[in-house]
Amino acid sequence: MPEVHIEQIRTDLTWRIRHEVMYPDLPFDAIKLANDEEGIHFGLFVGNQLASVVSLFNKGNIYQFRKFATIVELQGKGYGSLLLDHIISFVKTFGAIKLWCNARVSAIPFYNKFGFIQTDKISTNNGIDFVIMELELNN
Repeated sequence: MPEVHIEQIRTDLTWRIRHEVMYPDLPFDAIKLANDEEGIHFGLFVGNQLASVVSLFNKGNIYQFRKFATIVELQGKGYGSLLLDHIISFVKTFGAIKLWCNARVSAIPFYNKFGFIQTDKISTNNGIDFVIMELELNN
């Protein structure tokens, strides 16, 4: 079993996985966020391979994560769960009261396992349905 570790990474290291996993048919720059430089970016490494990425942003004590993606060949192995556990713990250390995301509707069961609650805020972007999922944090 390869060693797995999570660390903060540079913004640009997230872009390749975001593009390959989330929007491979769109131009590469479509996966860049206008406020990427304001975020904290995490990468999960399997051995020396960057396998999963997520970007975290905050307004006060409310945090949002965006562009959460695991390379296709490594999905279903628990790496995304490890990374999500990590960012939940991370934001708690900073006194976060809420963590939320715009989740693909197909990912609702995944987020439910972590205690995220589906809101009634649904949208469609690039032909994909999204719903805001929220996790209330009791530090």
